[in-house]
Amino acid sequence: MSAPAAGSTGTAGAGPAAVAGRRGSAGRNDGPKEPGRARARLHRFGLGLAGVVGVIALLELVVRIGLMPEAWFPPPSEIFPAFARLVTDGELFGPVGDTLQGWVLGILAAAVIALPLGIAIGSVELAHRLTRFLLEFLRPIPPVALIPAAVLIFGSNLDMKVFLIAFGTFWPILLQTVYGIHDTDPTLRDTARSYGLPRHARLIRIVLPSALPYIATGLRIASAIGLILAITAELVVGTPGIGVSITDAQSAGDAQDVMYAWILAAGLLGWLLNGSLQAVERRVLHWHTSFRGVNR
Repeated sequence: MSAPAAGSTGTAGAGPAAVAGRRGSAGRNDGPKEPGRARARLHRFGLGLAGVVGVIALLELVVRIGLMPEAWFPPPSEIFPAFARLVTDGELFGPVGDTLQGWVLGILAAAVIALPLGIAIGSVELAHRLTRFLLEFLRPIPPVALIPAAVLIFGSNLDMKVFLIAFGTFWPILLQTVYGIHDTDPTLRDTARSYGLPRHARLIRIVLPSALPYIATGLRIASAIGLILAITAELVVGTPGIGVSITDAQSAGDAQDVMYAWILAAGLLGWLLNGSLQAVERRVLHWHTSFRGVNR
């Protein structure tokens, strides 16, 4: 009798148990990836934490040895207890809520206008060409330059802050949406058109998914700009929020630690907002090629 062929030995000559064993071993080869990813995340976190601790220690040393006057910049060992007192006494949450209220309303107002307008401009080549110069002209206008006009129109209230934030965050959302829609792979567009997909189906199934990373980037940029404008409006005009708390502590004269505690609160708020948006972005866009290596 002739021996079985070498190519058939691994399939026909092997029973279901052998095939299952090979599948199981292949699955086990993928197992160490998760511990490796966990170690990589822990390593990145450790490096970041070490950097923060190093900067804090350096600032403490610089102030203690007199390179920076303690009357202007108290050491971190005094700023952090002042921040903890704001948290435990409940003084932190009211101003943070006021700042967040203006931030949310301003970005929502900008997104409601900028997203459909950006989709329309990016989808129509003629509209893209007609508006390119106008957008590039209006975009560089500093939103803080509109504070006097906004105060005259709306007064020193929440409406003024929302308008300022909406104007400043409108442009990154709009431009990123236009770029994302306009930069969709033309091969994908032509393929969908050749298969007879109607225009609205091409927009929903191909163009918008391709533009989502651009839009997400625009929203993250708008988040940082919106927080800066919210606190700037509070500092300059006096609308309620973190900015007013900073100026109140500064005018107290002997409360520099409290002033820097409010500045620390503003920085932590910005960090939390950016981190939250990045987490949502990774979860929503986990399927996109630009995020497959990031979701670890």
